[in-house]
Amino acid sequence: MAFSIDGLNPIGGNSRAGTAPAMWTYTTTDSTADMNSSGYFNTASDLLKVGDIMFLYDSDAPTMVISLVLSNASGVVDVSDGTTIAVTDSD
Repeated sequence: MAFSIDGLNPIGGNSRAGTAPAMWTYTTTDSTADMNSSGYFNTASDLLKVGDIMFLYDSDAPTMVISLVLSNASGVVDVSDGTTIAVTDSD
């Protein structure tokens, strides 16, 4: 599938641009491998800044990854592979 701006939401009041990274959530049925592919977030290149923190949630798996925006140049956004957060409950 493709990126949908409807799934991207700022967390809290968000920081002022240039003073601290902004934090975002993104929910989709796409895999985390799809989401961390270069170019996936191009549609949001005007919103996302290098260093922003993203909580990426695959509602199908379910899986959550915390990623950073690594680059945003000429409208091409790339995020890190991220750190997977366990969403299991073993009890």
